[in-house]
Amino acid sequence: MKPRLMSALILTAAVFQSCEVRTPSPAEELKTRLETAVSDGHILFGHQDALMYGHDWRAMPGEQLDRSDVKDVCGSHPAVLGLDLGGIELGEDSNLDGNSFRMMREAAVLHHERGGIVTFSWHVRNPLTGGDSWDVSSSAVVSSVLEGGEKHEMFMEWLSRCADFLESLKDSEGRSVPVIFRPWHEHTGSWFWWGRDLCSVEEYLALWEMTYSYMTVVRGLDNLVWAYSPGAGTDADGYMERYPGDAMVDILGLDCYQYGEAPASNQVYASQLNETLGWMTVLGKEHGKIIALTETGFEGIPYAKWWTEVLYPAVRDWPLAYLLVWRNACDMPEHFYGPWKGALSEEDFLNFAASGRIRLAE
Repeated sequence: MKPRLMSALILTAAVFQSCEVRTPSPAEELKTRLETAVSDGHILFGHQDALMYGHDWRAMPGEQLDRSDVKDVCGSHPAVLGLDLGGIELGEDSNLDGNSFRMMREAAVLHHERGGIVTFSWHVRNPLTGGDSWDVSSSAVVSSVLEGGEKHEMFMEWLSRCADFLESLKDSEGRSVPVIFRPWHEHTGSWFWWGRDLCSVEEYLALWEMTYSYMTVVRGLDNLVWAYSPGAGTDADGYMERYPGDAMVDILGLDCYQYGEAPASNQVYASQLNETLGWMTVLGKEHGKIIALTETGFEGIPYAKWWTEVLYPAVRDWPLAYLLVWRNACDMPEHFYGPWKGALSEEDFLNFAASGRIRLAE
C-alpha cells in the first residue's frame, strides 16, 4: 500500500473514532432525567415503600405490585419509589420493615420500567454491638469498620452483599437499573451510629469514601447516583462540614420532618424548610449539584390542608428535583406520611398533585 494512502486511511479512522458518541452510563442517564425535571419546573413526588404496602394492606408474594396508596387516591403511582436496604448486610431475606428483598428487586425493576425513579436508603445494623442503626451506645463503631479496625473485614462483607443486590437490578433486557443510593444519611444528628457525636469528621469522610470506592471502583457499579442527605436543624456550614466532595456526590439532599401539634407547628416546619432550601439552592449552584428533599412528612397528617397550605408553599419556589414522604406503615398505628384513601387530607393531596409543579408517574 502506498504511504499516502496508508496515511489517509489512518486519518480517516482517527476522525471516525473521535466522532463516536460514548453511551452514557445508567447513572448518567438518571442524573439527566433529574436535571430535566428541574429545568422543566417539575418536582417529582416520591413515597417510601409505596408498592410494598400501604395504610391498611400489604403486597403478597406473587402479586403484580400494581397498588400504592398514592394510586388509590389519584390514579397514578408516585414518580419516585423509596426502598431501604437495612438487613441486606446480614444476608437476611427481608429488610427491617418486613419487605422481602426479592419483592423489592421486583418492585424496583418494575417501577423503573414503568418510567419511575427508585431510591435506596440503608439503615445498617451496628457492626460493633450487634444492635440496630439507632444503637448509639458506642462511639467506636465507625472507627471499627475502617481499614485497620476490628470489624473492617466483616464490614467489607456487608458492603459486598449490598453491592450484590444493587448489581442484581436488571431490566427485562438485562440492562442495569439506575438508582439513587443514599447511605449514611442524617449524620448531622446523633441518632444513628454514624452520626455527628458518634464519629469524627475524618472518620465519617473515610466511611463515605470507603463505601464509594468499593461500590464504584472495586465493584464497578455504574448505576448509582449518590445522594448526601443531612438532617434538618443545621446551617450551611454544618451541612457542608462532612461533605465528601463533588467527586463522590451527585445530589444534595435534606431530611426534614414536621413535629408537634398542628396548626401551631405548621409555620415552624414551613419556615425551616423554606430557609434551608434557600441556601441549599445556592450550594447546589456552587457545586453543580441537583438538590432534593430526600425525606419529609408529618406523621398521621392531622391537618386537612397540609399538602397545599404547608408543604407546597415551602417547596414551590426552589429547584427541587424530587421530594419523598416517608412510608404508610400498615403495622404501626398513625405511622402514615403519604396520602391514602379516606385520609383527612385526601382531597387536599389531589389539589397538591394538580398544582402544576408536582409530578407523579406517567
